[in-house]
Amino acid sequence: MPATKFICPTGQEVPIEKCLKSCVMKERCMFLPTLRAVANSLDRGLQEATVTKLLAGTRETYLKKTTDYAVDPQSALYALHGQAVHTINENFTNGEILSEIRLNDKITSGKFDLYGKIISNEDGVLGDLKVTSSYKLAKALGIYKVDVQTGEVYKTGAKKGQPKTRKEFRYDGVRHVWDWAVQLNYYRLLLEKSGFEVKRMYIQALCRDNSLRTASERGINKTIYIIPIYRISDHWLMRYFNKKASRLNYYLDRKKLPPPCSLKEKWNGRKCLDYCAVKEHCPQAKALKEVLKVGVYREAIS
Repeated sequence: MPATKFICPTGQEVPIEKCLKSCVMKERCMFLPTLRAVANSLDRGLQEATVTKLLAGTRETYLKKTTDYAVDPQSALYALHGQAVHTINENFTNGEILSEIRLNDKITSGKFDLYGKIISNEDGVLGDLKVTSSYKLAKALGIYKVDVQTGEVYKTGAKKGQPKTRKEFRYDGVRHVWDWAVQLNYYRLLLEKSGFEVKRMYIQALCRDNSLRTASERGINKTIYIIPIYRISDHWLMRYFNKKASRLNYYLDRKKLPPPCSLKEKWNGRKCLDYCAVKEHCPQAKALKEVLKVGVYREAIS
């Protein structure tokens, strides 16, 4: 089931159709065309679980398919930014680059963003467009800070005699691109099954908060970064997605709630509290919220 309600600024849940027809408040929280775009982005009418849905927690995907849930239009605006970036690129492929084509196999389906001569004169390059935060981008680029001694020491205060240090960026850390890499590699697999050779893969990541000081403090000083993605074993990909799809279908067939999402899938609990659209239907998310009230949040998510 798609999202069926909007969460108003007042906290009231209103059916989307009713909201679009007539606002329950004196004035709308945003322009009507924007609300219509948000509503349109929530339901793509796909029956099967897509690559991106299978990458999410099985419980989250199950609840999105089996419950009516409400979304805050404000929280969906970043998704619209992503769609706008996709549309801009699609409008300038000039018929030479394949774009926004959905492929499927017996396990799932996926829509790749760009394929062809997208970064050089070399054909067969697969690209994916992301709109993301400076935090996630810094993680994806392997950026971190280290303390470097300046050669001076503190002459007064509690640190008297101790060496002074300054923060310096390093760019050789672990690149946290697992979800992007798995997604793009399965698109590669789908393309290759359809007879298209994929020679290289890249993510083009647009940083949505690059103009803020927090971005520069994380080592992010550009709006767009190109991130190479390397091949993952086809055998592993097939096993992983087959397992995720089989697990989801098992619980859907039995109308049984799946086990809680993994720590990675629920971002160590942060997603359960603030970012999961179906958290109001998840017993664990509700319990976590209650636990947080009594100050034992860290223990609950460990």
